[in-house]
Amino acid sequence: MRGSINERHEYQQYIIDQLKNDGYLERDADDFDRLHAMDPELLLKFLKATQPKEFASLKKMYGDDLPDFIINSVNKAATDKNGSILDLLKHGIDIANHHLTLFYNKPATDFNPDLIKKYQNNIFSVMQEVWATDDERVDLVLFINGIAVISFELKSNTQHQDYRDAIMQYRKDRDPKARLFLFKAGCLVNFAMDLNEVYMTTKLEGNKTYFMPFNQGKGSGVDSGAGNPVSKNGEFSVSYMWNDILTKDTLTELIEKFIFIETKKKTDELTHKIKTVQRLIFPRYHQLDAIRKILADLKINHTSQNYLIEHSAGSGKTNTIAWLASRLTSLHDDENKQIFDNIIIMTDRVVVDRQLQQAMKRIDIADGVIQTMDEDCNSADLERALASNTKVVVTTIQKFPYVLNIIKDAGNNGPNLKNKKFAVIIDEAHSSTAGKNMLAVTQTLSADDEKEEPDLQDMLTQEIKRSGKQSNVSMFAFTATPKATTLRLFGRPDKYGNYKAFHLYSMKQAIEEGFILDVLSHYITYKTFYKLNKNIHDDPNLNTADAKRQITNFIDLNDKNIEQRTKIIVDHFKNHVVKELNGNAKAMVITASRKAAVKYQLAFENYISEHGYDNIKTLVAFSGSVKLNDKEYTEASMNGFSEDRTPKEFNKPNCNMLIVANKYQVGFDQPKLTAMYVMKKLRGVNAVQTLSRLNRVCPPYDKTPVVLDFANDYKDIEAAFQPYYTTTFLANTINPATIHNLDEKIDGYYIINPLDVEDVNILIHKQHITFKDKQNLNFYFAKTQKEVEKLEKHEQAEFLKLLKHFCRYYEFLLQVSSLEDIELQKKYNYISYLLKYINISNPGEGYDLTGKLKADGFRQKRSGNHQKEAHKSNPVLNLPNAEDIDFSEPTKKRLSAIIEEINNRTGANFDEDVTTKSLLQVKDIMLKDPHLKESAKNNTESDFELAYFDQVNKSLIKGLSQNKDFFTYLLNTPEIRKEVMGIFAQEIYKALRKE
Repeated sequence: MRGSINERHEYQQYIIDQLKNDGYLERDADDFDRLHAMDPELLLKFLKATQPKEFASLKKMYGDDLPDFIINSVNKAATDKNGSILDLLKHGIDIANHHLTLFYNKPATDFNPDLIKKYQNNIFSVMQEVWATDDERVDLVLFINGIAVISFELKSNTQHQDYRDAIMQYRKDRDPKARLFLFKAGCLVNFAMDLNEVYMTTKLEGNKTYFMPFNQGKGSGVDSGAGNPVSKNGEFSVSYMWNDILTKDTLTELIEKFIFIETKKKTDELTHKIKTVQRLIFPRYHQLDAIRKILADLKINHTSQNYLIEHSAGSGKTNTIAWLASRLTSLHDDENKQIFDNIIIMTDRVVVDRQLQQAMKRIDIADGVIQTMDEDCNSADLERALASNTKVVVTTIQKFPYVLNIIKDAGNNGPNLKNKKFAVIIDEAHSSTAGKNMLAVTQTLSADDEKEEPDLQDMLTQEIKRSGKQSNVSMFAFTATPKATTLRLFGRPDKYGNYKAFHLYSMKQAIEEGFILDVLSHYITYKTFYKLNKNIHDDPNLNTADAKRQITNFIDLNDKNIEQRTKIIVDHFKNHVVKELNGNAKAMVITASRKAAVKYQLAFENYISEHGYDNIKTLVAFSGSVKLNDKEYTEASMNGFSEDRTPKEFNKPNCNMLIVANKYQVGFDQPKLTAMYVMKKLRGVNAVQTLSRLNRVCPPYDKTPVVLDFANDYKDIEAAFQPYYTTTFLANTINPATIHNLDEKIDGYYIINPLDVEDVNILIHKQHITFKDKQNLNFYFAKTQKEVEKLEKHEQAEFLKLLKHFCRYYEFLLQVSSLEDIELQKKYNYISYLLKYINISNPGEGYDLTGKLKADGFRQKRSGNHQKEAHKSNPVLNLPNAEDIDFSEPTKKRLSAIIEEINNRTGANFDEDVTTKSLLQVKDIMLKDPHLKESAKNNTESDFELAYFDQVNKSLIKGLSQNKDFFTYLLNTPEIRKEVMGIFAQEIYKALRKE
């Protein structure tokens, strides 16, 4: 057909010509040794030219047999069980007491001409129409120093063939046992490429061969998606392959810095046999692109910038972080100066991500370069690691505040870290970057170092500077779902002033490329109808929000409601889900409270038993203990094994439903999860993260995720996903003037005396705070509390809310602006201490509705079935406006009016019992704290509270293993932590005093 591009004679030759322009040699296919997957002539030529002494010495030993000896030795090392071509290219081969280098890396600098010459002596070559076996002819094979490294099957779209035909050719017509394709010993990667798209595999397995896209991504911003952009200069859309990926420099970088062999040990849950599984990891395009762009930017900007990496689930984030950390350890600028001294990887998970640790160790990094701060490590261990030559430290953000006081010494009582430069890589930035935790990190790593004895004003100025972007620290924040505050902290403004991620791999592209699934593609909603009425004659005035919370909790735990939903869920799972994935499909049930999780587990077990569903077994997951009908339940007692075994037991074939309450909703990776049943109100990022438990692909099965939602409207869920479907950007920003408005509102109450603020700041910045100083601090805060108590109850709540908002806004403002206002800093210091001290009871009139409600006429009605609807992107996020604070009294309505308002409606809310029961565990820890016992023994209640709040974080961290989700939430939410933990201060003081 006229105008079509011939795959072999035109396209194939065109690629060869482009490679020759980069210095490749074109070799004849007759030069190929199929038994050893080599071009022997070029291998021997390279060795003789670059290592003449070794070659001559071996020639004396083996004479004319030397060529065969070298070829056979290389082949044997490559095909050995523990060997690989990758290892030989990276580390060479030892034969007959001689070391031969098979490939010279590109030197990092041009200081050593000999190393540059050796790199230039590498021989890159290409052959076309290569016979891998008598029956298999491969379009293109690329070689380095005579060793085959890459194969291509090419197709021309103009001849009605595309990459899919090339993939089919690899799967059906290529023998995985042929030496050219032998796993680890043959080609490092095999590409299926047409004129528009590229796919790759590192292991041929017949029909099971898994190909993944190696495309740039099409479009940008809201238009981003799978594929490649149409070239504007008449080039092919895949021209980046020969213009970049296959060039000598890039191919060398890939072999030296990126490609590695992943080894995992898997235990068969039934036979308990351990099987070793290996994969050769070749970076996907977006991973390679992200790392290279970050490194290029760092060489220009050094530590002056932060980096937000918005990569969707399914992006291979663990390997991207590992590659980035390994490259940062040796990164030098153009003047050969090292850019970072330490790389710190922080995760918001309590147990440090072991996958990340393993990935770091699989990349060629010398022993002793990585140190992991696990749950057994203390602040002293972390301090020593940062002060030592350990390049990479892996820790949790919760451990950082412990180092703060040591660092503030500026080396007086420990090592001085002020002159070091740090790269801080944050995994899942959305939940690790709030308030005091980020302040602790930036203050700890601050480069400011006082050269002389500072006065109070100097110290306050330094305190402000340490809280913002530090000149010696760059942050690299990875998240799939950036919040507005995350975008402002780590994003960069575009030409329109919108803050955006430095690098994007969108959810839309990940779905289109098949790395994750669209969890909204089969979304079924249910409405629960019921008649609610009061069970009393009185009609009291109530706080609307409080009454609604109690009523929704009452409906959620109603036995009839649970019975109906249990039938719908179990029958749906049995009839539509359990047979999926060849009988391996699993489901998660999201409940609104721990008590609900217990009741549903009991209801599920009863219904399954009554109907004889032998192929369904449920497990439950919740923190702490729940008391129900005078019986106490725990996750361990209901499941029959310890909490830490729940994920492994759920992975077994005989367990297929997991009922959860605030556990495993985020960060739980179980590819067999096929269905989710939701009975909890989900909002914003939490909705995206919870439902995304379903988005994992599960090769070799075709998985179709399904959601049955009893608590949310589909439009609300879709709206929650829209900011993260393509790109995300922040459309507004912080206005520093707002903090002054808040300050004026606080002054308008005439409660905080400016002279007291001055005096308190002098006391808290003394080098040694005496007991007398603490008494004086207590006096100032007690004095302020008395002024607060003179206000009406609702005004007290209004004032405290204003103080908390001032603190939170000021903390964030310091991190994202150049604000330097010493008077504001003094006010912030005073209010921060005051909020720890002050104890004003909740001003609302509480009213317990237990036993005062009745509900009947329950009906569960399907309200919507949404299948494969087109998704819209709404990328704009906005920071909350600090001026929009509503201080009106809580609205009150009569009980009958509240019931009327929520009739025929339902929803799930956070169960108050979750908070109460979980906090009892923290209380027990604090009751055993020796420091608090000593403080209670020797101090008044007010003085004790100062020590009490100093110990709160420590006690929460001690309790993390018992209740990870809730305690981590408290640690990451300072204002909630202060408010919640204040509940127990008086009770603990009195209990310890009695002891």
